Amino acid sequence: MDAIKQWLRPKAALAVSSERLTLAVFTLTIFLSALLLFAVQPMFARMVLPKLGGSPSVWAVSMVFFQAALLGGYTYAHVLNRYLDGTQALLTHIALLVVALFALPVALPAFAAEPPPGDAYLWLVGVLALGVGLPFFAVSANAPLLQSWFARSGHSHAGDPYFLYGASNVGSMLALLSYPVLLEPVFGLGEQAALWSIGFALLATLIAVCGSLMLAASTLSAPANTPARLSLAGQTIEVATVTSRDRAVWIALAFVPSALLVAFTTFLTTDIASAPFLWVLPLAAFLGTFIITFRDKPLIAHAFLLNRQAMIVGLAVFATASVSAMAWNIAMAASLAAFLLVTLTCHRELYLRRPAATKLTEFYLLMSLGGVLGGIFAALIAPKIFTTVFEFPLLLAVSLLMRPDILDGRLDRKAWLQAAGALLAITVLLLATMTLISSGVVEGHMKLRVVVVAILFAAMIYYAAEPSRRMALTASMLLAILILPEGKGDAHAVRSFFGVHRVIETPDGSLRLLMHGTTVHGAERLVDATGTPVVTPVPSTYYHPRSPMARSLDLARKTKEDGQKTSIGIVGLGAGAMACHITDGDDWRFYEIDQAVVDIARDSSHFRYLSSCQPDANVVVGDARLTLTKVPDHTFDYLQIDAFSSDAIPMHLLTVEAIELYVRKLTERGVLVIHLSNKHLDLPPAVTATLEQRSGLHAVLVNDTPENPGFDSAPSTVMLISRDKSLVEQALAWNGAQRPDSMGVRPWTDDYSDIVTTLLRGWFKTS
Repeated sequence: MDAIKQWLRPKAALAVSSERLTLAVFTLTIFLSALLLFAVQPMFARMVLPKLGGSPSVWAVSMVFFQAALLGGYTYAHVLNRYLDGTQALLTHIALLVVALFALPVALPAFAAEPPPGDAYLWLVGVLALGVGLPFFAVSANAPLLQSWFARSGHSHAGDPYFLYGASNVGSMLALLSYPVLLEPVFGLGEQAALWSIGFALLATLIAVCGSLMLAASTLSAPANTPARLSLAGQTIEVATVTSRDRAVWIALAFVPSALLVAFTTFLTTDIASAPFLWVLPLAAFLGTFIITFRDKPLIAHAFLLNRQAMIVGLAVFATASVSAMAWNIAMAASLAAFLLVTLTCHRELYLRRPAATKLTEFYLLMSLGGVLGGIFAALIAPKIFTTVFEFPLLLAVSLLMRPDILDGRLDRKAWLQAAGALLAITVLLLATMTLISSGVVEGHMKLRVVVVAILFAAMIYYAAEPSRRMALTASMLLAILILPEGKGDAHAVRSFFGVHRVIETPDGSLRLLMHGTTVHGAERLVDATGTPVVTPVPSTYYHPRSPMARSLDLARKTKEDGQKTSIGIVGLGAGAMACHITDGDDWRFYEIDQAVVDIARDSSHFRYLSSCQPDANVVVGDARLTLTKVPDHTFDYLQIDAFSSDAIPMHLLTVEAIELYVRKLTERGVLVIHLSNKHLDLPPAVTATLEQRSGLHAVLVNDTPENPGFDSAPSTVMLISRDKSLVEQALAWNGAQRPDSMGVRPWTDDYSDIVTTLLRGWFKTS
C-alpha cells in the first residue's frame, strides 16, 4: 500500500501543482458526475414508461428509487471517508466504477417484458435496480466523496468545500433541462445509452485524477477541520459539535421539499403528459434552489423568503381548496410558487446549519435520508392513505414548521397554547359549517367552502408576523379543505397506481361525472331538462350518438355481410358510455389498464352504462400494448384507442410500433379510431407522420364541434384510419373532417419522441 502511495504522489505532483488547476479538475469532475446522474433518470424512466401505460406513478416511483440509490451512494461515501484512508478509498471506488462499466449500457432487464396486473410498484423497483442500479449507485457517491477528497487536497478553500455542491447542481440542472430539449428530440434511447456509457468512462478517468491529487496533498490523513459558520437568530456562531437534534433537523428540512417535489410532479404530469419533459421541470427547479441557497451570499435573501412564506403557502392551500372553481393555470401557478418558496426556505436552512468539513459526508447522508423518506411518503404511502392528492396541501402546511423560530425551539409555552386555542375555536366553526352544508340548510357547497377558506387566508396574512397564530390559521385552512365537502354527491373517490378517480354529481343533481385529476372522463345524465329521471342511459360527452366515434362504428358495421358479427375492441373503458352503442350482432371487448376504473364502471350505483347495455361485458385488464399482442391478427372490424391519463394520452400508444400493432389486429376493411383530443398537446401530426411511413393506409382527421357543446355532447378530435379508402372518403364528408397533415414532424417510436415540439404546437394552436 505504501508503494502505491509513493507512486501516486509524484505522478500527481508532476501533473498538477497549482491550486487553480486542482479546483478546475474537481469542479469538472463533480459537474460531469452530476450531469450523468441526472441524465440517466429521465432516460431510463422513458425506457420503462411504455410497460406501465404511461402512468405518472412511473416517475414518482422512479424518483423514490433514485433517491434511495442516492442514499446508498452517500452511505458508501460516508463509510469510505470514515473507515478507510485516502489510498484505500480511491482504490475501492475505482474498483466499483470498473465493475459498473460491465453493467453498461443501461437497458431494461429481460424479465421486464410484461408487468404484473394491478399495482406494479415492486416490479418497477426491480426493473430499476437491475437495469440501472449499479451504475447509478457508483455515480451517486461522487458528490460527497469528491468534496471530502477536496477537503484533503490542501487547497486554500478546503476547509469549507460546500461551494462545490453548486457545480454539482449546475450539472444536474443542465442534464435535466437539456434532456427534453436536446437529447430526447435528437437521439433515440439506444443512442442516449451509448452516449451515457462514454461519459461514464470519462468520469472514471477524472475520478482517478482527483484521487491522485488528493493523495499528493500533504493533508492526506483527514479532511480539513475548519468549522463551518452558521447564521442563526441574526448571530454568526461556530459549530463545535453535532447533536441528535441537529441531525433530526437536517432530516426534516430535506423531507418536506422532497415530498413536495413528488406530490407537485404527480399533480403536473397527471393533467398534461406523463413524459420526461414534464417530469424534469420540477426536479430541475428543485435542484436550482440548491444553486440559489447553498452559497455564502444567497441569490434570494432568506429573510425575504421567510416573510412571504405564510402568504404564499396560504394562497396555494386556498387554490387547492378551490381548484374546481378557478382556472387550472391559476391554481398551478400558486402551487408552483409555494413549492419553490418552501424548497428555497428549507434548503437555505440546511446550508445555514451545515457542519464542519469533518462531518460533510454525514451531513449529505442525512440529507439524502430525509429525501428518501419524503419521497416514500409522497409516492408510496400517500396514495394508499389519501383518496385525493391531499399530501400536497398537507405538506405545505407542515412546511410552516420548518422555520428557525420553531426548529430552534424559540416558541414559548404561551405561544403554543395560543396556537392550540385558536385552532380549537376555528375547528368548532368549521364543524358547524360542515353541519350546515350536510343538513341542506345552506346551498352552494363549493362557494361556501371557498369563502370559508378565503376568510382564513385573509386572517393568516393579517397575522403573518405572529408565528403561533400563523400556524393555527394555516392548519385551519388545511382542516377546511379536509372536512368541508367539495360539492353535492361526492359519492366515491379512489386512488390507484394510475391516478385519482372521483365520481361526483353536478350541483343541480342532473349529471354524474367521472373525474380523473381535473378531467372529465365520463358523464351520465340522471334527469332530463324537465326534471324527469332518465331510465335508460344515453352515451354522452365524446361518445354522443352523432360523435365521430359513433359514426365510425357505424361505418365498420357496414363492411359486414348480413348475419356476420362485428368485432369491436375499445381501449379505455372510462364510465363505459361506448357500451351503449351496442347492436345485435356485435362482439365487444374492452381493454382497461386500471382495475379501479373497471370497478367504477361496473358499479350501477355510479354509472349504468355497463349494467344497462352490456352487463356481462368482456373487460380485459392490462396495458393495451401488452394485451393486444395476445389477440390474433385480423380480429377487429373496429378498434378504438381512447386511453387517457387525465387529459394526457400515454405516448407509447401513439408510436410507430403501437400503430403497426393496431393495424395488424384489424380485418382487411377494419376501422381504427384514435381519440386525440387534448388541451395541451397537438397530437395529430405525430400520428400522421407514422401513417406516411406506411403504404396502404388512409386517414381522415375529424374535429367534432357540436352545436351545443357540454356534458351531453362534448367537442372531440379523432383520427379514422383504414386500409379501405372508400370508408375514409365517406368520413371526409362529415363536418369538421379534413385530410391530416404531418407538418414535417418525425414519427414517434418506442425509441424516440419529441414532447416539447408537440407541447409548443399545442400552446400556439390554442393561443
